[in-house]
Amino acid sequence: MNPVELLVGVLEAADLVHIGIASRVAVFADTPDTAVEQEFIRRGLLYEGAGARSVRELKALGITAVEPIPGYVTGSEDEGPALAEWCKQQRLRAVVVITTSDHSRRLRRMLRRSMKGHDTLTMVRSARYSIFDPDSWWQSRRGIRTEIEEVEKLLLDIVRHPIP
Repeated sequence: MNPVELLVGVLEAADLVHIGIASRVAVFADTPDTAVEQEFIRRGLLYEGAGARSVRELKALGITAVEPIPGYVTGSEDEGPALAEWCKQQRLRAVVVITTSDHSRRLRRMLRRSMKGHDTLTMVRSARYSIFDPDSWWQSRRGIRTEIEEVEKLLLDIVRHPIP
């Protein structure tokens, strides 16, 4: 996920807490990248991964209840099982998962599979600040590219998992 997409999720999560829909925010832990981290340290800089940056930004937006979801995820396929296990451990009744508008359909399918048999109600929310506009994606090169990429991934998901 690129940095702008992460900021979209941070803003949406903060808004949901401020209006009372959520009481806390969970963030996936960073995937360790020792080569990058070591290079930052070698240059005298503190390495801050995407998860740590999201936590810092949420706190700057006034969100004090921020929790890391343990384990490392490298993509959407990993997020479902990790989220299901975390929800089970936390005994959560409901969660709202925030994503970009182009990714929401595929993420819903993946979470439906991962959360099957779990007691947690899972809702997927498309972030209002998402760059992708589902109503006019064909009007820009970026929108067309995003749509093509996401449709390819969705079709692959449908082929791999025909019945959600």
